[in-house]
Amino acid sequence: MAQIRIENVRKEFGSFTAVQSSSFTVEDGEFFMLLGPSGCGKTTTLRMMAGLELPTSGEIYIDGEEVGMKRASQRDIAFVFQMFALYPHMNVRRNISYPLLSQGVAKAEVRRRVAEVANILKIENILERPVGGLSGGDRQRVALGRAIVRRPKAFFMDEPLGALDAEFREHMAEELRALHDRMGATTVYVTHDQLEAMQMGDKIVVMNHGVVEQFGRPQEIYDWPATKFVAKFIGSPAMNFLEFDGMIGNGADSIDLSGQKVQVPVSRQGAKGRLTLGVRPEHIHFSDASEFRGRVIATEYLGTTQIVTMSTANGMVKARISSNKGVNPGDLIGLEFDARTLTIFTEERGLALLSEANAGVLRHG
Repeated sequence: MAQIRIENVRKEFGSFTAVQSSSFTVEDGEFFMLLGPSGCGKTTTLRMMAGLELPTSGEIYIDGEEVGMKRASQRDIAFVFQMFALYPHMNVRRNISYPLLSQGVAKAEVRRRVAEVANILKIENILERPVGGLSGGDRQRVALGRAIVRRPKAFFMDEPLGALDAEFREHMAEELRALHDRMGATTVYVTHDQLEAMQMGDKIVVMNHGVVEQFGRPQEIYDWPATKFVAKFIGSPAMNFLEFDGMIGNGADSIDLSGQKVQVPVSRQGAKGRLTLGVRPEHIHFSDASEFRGRVIATEYLGTTQIVTMSTANGMVKARISSNKGVNPGDLIGLEFDARTLTIFTEERGLALLSEANAGVLRHG
């Protein structure tokens, strides 16, 4: 397996820039997620890494070798597509063995490696079946098997679970992560599903409009989003945004929300004017002592928890609380925040102000 390094990679299609000077590193053996909405540039980035698109500028390294202008066949990688791309006239065994046979691998070695892959994927019982009659999950396993059997330096996967129904998709995500852990493979995986990225990834790159907004470990990105876009895209419900006029930095450790003093992390970066306070729904607490209040608009029962939507003088908020707590539309409730969980964003560019709490983890383009 191999480390993959992207340095200032840019891709233009005529006057349209699909990827803007992206840089990040996929360490050897990592399960690395490229996450973002449709059209953000994540698939184009993956295709450049795989050699299916050539970069307009920048460099791509696989296992220390610069491969930006090399064909896909010269990069020793395996690509798994969303729509499986299996050969319909072949059975499962022939689909999996085809890459080896086309490379001239001895038949005895082909049989051994196909049997090994079938055992890993638990598909020994369907090796002689035609792929046309298989379920979506089994066809996905066959597509994975065809990639694994080559033993490439890296696996590139473009939304491979996107065609599966929700329940089976979650099951296959668990299986795919377990498979990765057993093989120790370097894997780059494209998805628009933030829950899938958080569940499976060792590291995540969040992209928007061709720009890498942030990269890091799932917990880092969730706790300390680098931009308002990341804060909105990661988390369900998304982070709440409360706008206020004030100053932060220069030793200031509190802000004023409609007359209520709210403690915030001490910021290393100063800013004043129109700012935004970001707080996750689970970090909002109800308190009769707080003068900052929200009027309950609606509640959403989720089993052990409920989502309470409230209007405040600084904007709408959603709180995630225990379903045992009785809350009714129209109630006026005092709200408290834990300073250690808060993020302050600039209004103009939506960038998070660097604080003592998140000094080591914010990275954005």
